[in-house]
Amino acid sequence: MTPAPEKLLLAAPRGYCAGVDRAVQTVERALELHGPPVYVRKEIVHNKHVVQQLAERGAIFVEELDDAIPEGAVTVFSAHGVSPAVHADAERRGLRTIDATCPLVTKVHKEAIKFAADGYTIVLIGHEGHEEVEGTMGEVPEGRIVLVETEHDVDALEIEDPERIAFLTQTTLSVDETRAVIARLRERFPTITGPRTDDICYATTNRQLAVKQMAGECDLVLVIGSRNSSNSNRLVDVARAAGAESHLIDNEAQVREEWLAGARVVGITSGASAPEELVQRLIDFFRARGTQVVEEFEVLREDVRFMLPKVIRQAVAGRQG
Repeated sequence: MTPAPEKLLLAAPRGYCAGVDRAVQTVERALELHGPPVYVRKEIVHNKHVVQQLAERGAIFVEELDDAIPEGAVTVFSAHGVSPAVHADAERRGLRTIDATCPLVTKVHKEAIKFAADGYTIVLIGHEGHEEVEGTMGEVPEGRIVLVETEHDVDALEIEDPERIAFLTQTTLSVDETRAVIARLRERFPTITGPRTDDICYATTNRQLAVKQMAGECDLVLVIGSRNSSNSNRLVDVARAAGAESHLIDNEAQVREEWLAGARVVGITSGASAPEELVQRLIDFFRARGTQVVEEFEVLREDVRFMLPKVIRQAVAGRQG
């Protein structure tokens, strides 16, 4: 067996953000209040472990709203947000919906609606096929919003009126890469306007900052998160860009021996949808191998909290009343 690392560094902040915490609690409360099954459109958050635990408690995850969901069923929309067409479909089907969209994603939706109403063509920086992107693009009439992922995409843009152009971003992107894309947009379209404050969420920014600083002291950085988690994948990119070997894992069982060869200091972080228990399991895995030194690498502290959706708060209050 490969020798154990001498030291583990734990990035702080890491793991659950306020939006994920709110979304997971929303499904848990819905199950408590209404009993199973509670239907959830898409994965409530992009983490296999969390989805599996909720499924065991009676949540039924569906890709789309369809006839398999009975009329009147309690149905939760995921943290990534949905388009108005999905809301309309749910209403037509008579579903009792609870919207667990992260408030920071809702902010992007509102910005898209406002820019479109003001006659702007919107350039959305994001990843094609991501649920958050689909929800945001669904807020705007077809042809009024275009998606770009890279600086090269910006170079290929053809905009009808270059004087009326705005940009928005997916909330879970790489801070550094997005900055470069925005800079290219400003070069090509000097009059481009954007949101008053950055769309990339505080948690994505903070987790990338912590990894960037920690990676310089690590031989290997392990990021706990699922493959479809955008912000988790970005943490791997950030660690590698800072000079450390880095890999994305769902849990401790996916750690490979060859990664540990020569790894004296191993950094650990987790994406915004990965629960802390997975971090603790990874620490226990290394302790069992003989690692004794475990240190927090704290860059900053977060104190952001979001209230649960109004329908949940009202139902809880009604029960207590």
